[in-house]
Amino acid sequence: MVTLSIKAPEILDQLLLQAVQNKRLPGAAFAAGTADKELYFGAAGSKVLDEPSSGKIDETSVFWVCSHTKLLVTVAVLQLVELGKIGYDTPVTEIIPEMANPIVLDDISAEVPTYKPAKTVITLKHLLNHTSGLFYSPKRAPGTLPAGYTSAAYKGDHSVNQFFNISKDGLPSVPLKFEPGTDFTYGWNCDIIAFIVERITGKTIEEYCKENIFDVLGMTSSSFYLTPSLKSDLVSMSYRNQNGELEAWTEQINIIEQDPEKVTVRLGGIGLYCTVRDYLTLLRHLLLVYDGRATNPILSGDTVRALFRPTLSKQGSNSVDLFTGWTDCQFGVGLCLNNSDYPGRRRKGSGFWYGWAGTYYFMDPTTGIAAVYGTQVVPTRDPEVLKLWEQLEEALYAVLVV
Repeated sequence: MVTLSIKAPEILDQLLLQAVQNKRLPGAAFAAGTADKELYFGAAGSKVLDEPSSGKIDETSVFWVCSHTKLLVTVAVLQLVELGKIGYDTPVTEIIPEMANPIVLDDISAEVPTYKPAKTVITLKHLLNHTSGLFYSPKRAPGTLPAGYTSAAYKGDHSVNQFFNISKDGLPSVPLKFEPGTDFTYGWNCDIIAFIVERITGKTIEEYCKENIFDVLGMTSSSFYLTPSLKSDLVSMSYRNQNGELEAWTEQINIIEQDPEKVTVRLGGIGLYCTVRDYLTLLRHLLLVYDGRATNPILSGDTVRALFRPTLSKQGSNSVDLFTGWTDCQFGVGLCLNNSDYPGRRRKGSGFWYGWAGTYYFMDPTTGIAAVYGTQVVPTRDPEVLKLWEQLEEALYAVLVV
């Protein structure tokens, strides 16, 4: 059984505290556990930069976890696969007619794009491993979100129809970077997955996840809506300017609509709010299912183990490396995978990803642990956020007792 050494909490606490005291980060939370229990939770800093009166970050603090949402909606649609409501090879247009007649662009950066009709039908399996060709447009300022993830682009019409209008960007139908199934690119796949769940079930993705995931696992502080109760516990974002200095959040970057009264398109790629502990609960449950020991599993063992099975060609794997800046990566079903051990850190075959606003997670089935890390610092992939994440992961593995 995996446990922590006696000195582990002190070591991990100190890393978090030093990052805040040295003004590297405004605050952070980190949690780790096995399939059977939580091993550690720690946090440092306040919910608002340089405002101690805002309250300390703790286990009740809520984070906008952005792309962590993708794993959640992947789990949701896989439940429907297991129920026979949809198959991996089901054409997406059977459920989402807005995806009909996609076009493959010759150059996604061209000011005046040229294109041709896609020859291959987009299926669910293409969405699950980001091989559909759907992409986030590169025609935006560095560090900003694609238009479909910004409130301003919707012009008050927060609907699925407007989402597709935005993603088409004036083109006659949904644009793709390449022929479906031939490569990897990061894009709107999980937003489409969330729409699929809603169309099949007749429920919002919020209602479906609450009934079939959140309530089952006891994830009491997770939602696509920033309700007043969640907002009161929300960790505010901070912005690192070009001089490397942290600034309080004043909407330096346009983000998703956060007023729950206005949110009528629920974004499966970026829309989740939750605590670090809630997200760890999901990861720990998936490890328990992976081991075949869950008494009330939300997915079958075979389905969960398939999350960790590489699906990409060599070209696709190279594209993952190019996008992430990491090396020797693959993509399974809804999870990025490392093809080799990270020395002193997660083992080969671990699944992981990160959120745009500075959150990270991994599941390491070989070692039997999962971890979640929460900050709220933008622009994305902030060097200091990454530095502490790697330090915490290395320290965690160093204090494991197996």
